[in-house]
Amino acid sequence: MTASKKLDRRSARSPGPRGRRGAGRLAVIALLVAAPAFLAARDSAGAQPVHEYQVKAAFLHGFARFVEWPAEAFSSPEDPIVIGVAGEDPFGETLDRAVAGRTAQGRRFVVRRFRRAEQLGFCHILFVGAAENGWDWRAALRERQGYGTLTVGEGAESLRTGSIAFVLEGRRIQLMVNLEAASEARLRISSRLLALARIWPTGREGSR
Repeated sequence: MTASKKLDRRSARSPGPRGRRGAGRLAVIALLVAAPAFLAARDSAGAQPVHEYQVKAAFLHGFARFVEWPAEAFSSPEDPIVIGVAGEDPFGETLDRAVAGRTAQGRRFVVRRFRRAEQLGFCHILFVGAAENGWDWRAALRERQGYGTLTVGEGAESLRTGSIAFVLEGRRIQLMVNLEAASEARLRISSRLLALARIWPTGREGSR
């Protein structure tokens, strides 16, 4: 029996703090899996559709549960997880509402917006929308802090400089991951999240 199977059996028998943490992670995985399908289902049923950026906001704070940052990314146990939005902001108040009152890894969330690359400050997750794909935000990050930021873009082309991309396929959102970019940023992405994504460049899914 493998160590992971032993752990799974112990968790099933013991509904203590570890079990609750595991249940929380499974709940986030369920959200990440279900959110794109829910978007399509509500729309096709003729009900009020879930907006694309409501789903993406849910993904953004969900990622924080499945990413390991270098120790230097936090100066104290009380430091929040900072989500940055680069350039044009497609979220409005949606992202702020999505993270309000939520925590990940025992840390609250803070949202910051950077209209221009020269305004960029430290953030743990940086969303770079499709309107900003012409800018190399990763270069700006490297100049200012070197590593420690999970860059999330839109469209597969954003993976030339980013770690994760939202790729629309019809009315579904597919995740794609550039493992080399994540490694360069000194980030470790959980295999649980990678199991939901395609590895970029395509054809490297076996590298999970």
